[in-house]
Amino acid sequence: MAIKMTIIGLGQIGASIGMALADRKDLLVRVGHDSEPTVARRAQKLGAVDQIEINLPRSVENASIVLLCIPIDQIPETLQVIAPDLKEGCVVLDTAPVKAIVARWADELLPERCYYIGLTPVVNPAYLMQEASGLDAAHPDLFRDGMMAIVSSSRSSSEAIKLAADLTRLIGATPMFFDSTEIDSLMAAIHQLPLLLAAALLNATVDQPGWVEARKVTGSPYARVTAPFQYWTGSSGVASSMVHNRQNVLRVLDNLNYYLQALRAEIEDGDQEGLAAALERASHARQTWWRQRQEANWALQELETTQELPTSSQVLGRLIGLGRRRRSGA
Repeated sequence: MAIKMTIIGLGQIGASIGMALADRKDLLVRVGHDSEPTVARRAQKLGAVDQIEINLPRSVENASIVLLCIPIDQIPETLQVIAPDLKEGCVVLDTAPVKAIVARWADELLPERCYYIGLTPVVNPAYLMQEASGLDAAHPDLFRDGMMAIVSSSRSSSEAIKLAADLTRLIGATPMFFDSTEIDSLMAAIHQLPLLLAAALLNATVDQPGWVEARKVTGSPYARVTAPFQYWTGSSGVASSMVHNRQNVLRVLDNLNYYLQALRAEIEDGDQEGLAAALERASHARQTWWRQRQEANWALQELETTQELPTSSQVLGRLIGLGRRRRSGA
């Protein structure tokens, strides 16, 4: 018998996970909810979900798995709304960029009968430079050959973690395990800092003296650095994630400022050789990272694993075990 999985938020991440699970109808019934009903209906037409439910509390009724793919600032209210309707043994997952604060909310707002696991998806390198967002950027292979960071919390259990790993493999990714402190530190550097850098460049140039003429001659370097804001979907959630991860964000901003000041000093001193060396180091680092990211096999090398996809009975068994554990008071 297939189990119910509810996906809340049908943008790029939620719809792509749903699409990746489309051929597992023996295992899952995918129910989708989005705050925009037109998005939900379109996601269903694209095959991301089997059913849609416009009413949020009703969407999670009898769901064994609930996946939150929504901006982080919407998570507390969503947890409050759905908590009374979550069934015993339900596993709640989220894909927000930072985890410590979400784990805290889950601990405060989820009923004792439920579990929480954080997920941080890593996009297939083939889609790193795609020019789209939201549902338009969803693909069934968005996570194939990538990694999925699985972040446990006080509301996790070994069976819930194994279930998250099973789902990770079903969508074509490799699970890697982190604690919230570690993943939040990493996300500050590789997710949040680039957005702040792009914002700073735009705010330092647009509407500044000379911009009327400068905008006419902007080229590839400017376009590439400011690209995150081409398909911007909202500032509130991004700002919230940064404020809730402020210590890590401040640390990486200070680190960035150090290197900017070093470049400034080389320019001010007329140190052409030193400046060229710094630029060359950056070029080498970028090319090395890009090659490794395209190969996308470091997770397999580090984990040295050839684990097969979980069977339907294995996934169902984990869920049954979770329900029994809650009833026994574990």
